[in-house]
Amino acid sequence: MNPPLLLLLVGIPPMPSSLRVRVWRRLRSLGAVALKRSAYLLPDLPERYEDFQWLAQEIQREGGDATLVRVAQIENMAPDDVRGLFHEPRDQEYRQLAIRYRKLLQSLERKSAAAGAGRRDEVARLSKEHQRIRDIDFFDAPGGAEVRRLEEAIAMRTRRPESARREERPTLDLTKLRGRRWVTRPRPHVDRIASAWLIKRFIDPEAEFVFAPPAEFPKDAIPFDAPGVELSHQGEDCTFETLVRRAHLRDRRLARLAELVHEADLRDGKFLHEEARGIDAASRALLAASPDDHQVLAQGMALFEGLYATTSRKA
Repeated sequence: MNPPLLLLLVGIPPMPSSLRVRVWRRLRSLGAVALKRSAYLLPDLPERYEDFQWLAQEIQREGGDATLVRVAQIENMAPDDVRGLFHEPRDQEYRQLAIRYRKLLQSLERKSAAAGAGRRDEVARLSKEHQRIRDIDFFDAPGGAEVRRLEEAIAMRTRRPESARREERPTLDLTKLRGRRWVTRPRPHVDRIASAWLIKRFIDPEAEFVFAPPAEFPKDAIPFDAPGVELSHQGEDCTFETLVRRAHLRDRRLARLAELVHEADLRDGKFLHEEARGIDAASRALLAASPDDHQVLAQGMALFEGLYATTSRKA
């Protein structure tokens, strides 16, 4: 079934020409998409209905025509096609934002005190732009997952110095953990999936995994791959690398996997392995295929078991 929609039909007079530009900018800022020429869609939500009402009144005051209609069904368009109309412009914006995030992530490798303030300003600008896009991303465009991953990676790299100092004094002995609950953020991507596999395979065979926002992490669970926690990104290392080092795992195959996870997660060019792109794509495909984080984790852990089994011991 198609999602309930609002349809705004507009007729704009040739003069003043500024009205056409003004209307176009307003439609873009609202996240409206064109169904046909002069016919624009938004999801049928109270605040979006009010937005279209105000725009219709403005057009009519300037001598144009505007008709607002509620639409229950668009004939000859499947629900996925309707969502695709909304996904396309948001994905374009997400792609452009991801380019800026990757550029910032690469610049963080060149740690310069003089550039620190500029980077903080850029983080703030990117965060503001990300929020703007999310506000009009009504149907969760797939490109948003990549931007969220990059934003999380930068958050870990730019955490407060005092948090970093706390992490330099490890308190957990990973070699003695058994039968514990482990918690991380929802919608696991490469680093979280690989880290969970590593925990279950080499650190805590009886581990149970739960997902929660960082502010709601259970007190009795061991957190991993989240800003400000002990088992997360440290220095240039991703969480998988941190766990390998902290658990004193000496395994050539794990060392190779660590490089692949690092490149797939951070894309900073430190380890140039083409396979990393495939691992990243496979992880994103698992997320797109299922809303169940536990199912994604189970399938992802099977993937990493296979990667480990097929990695040469001479790597």
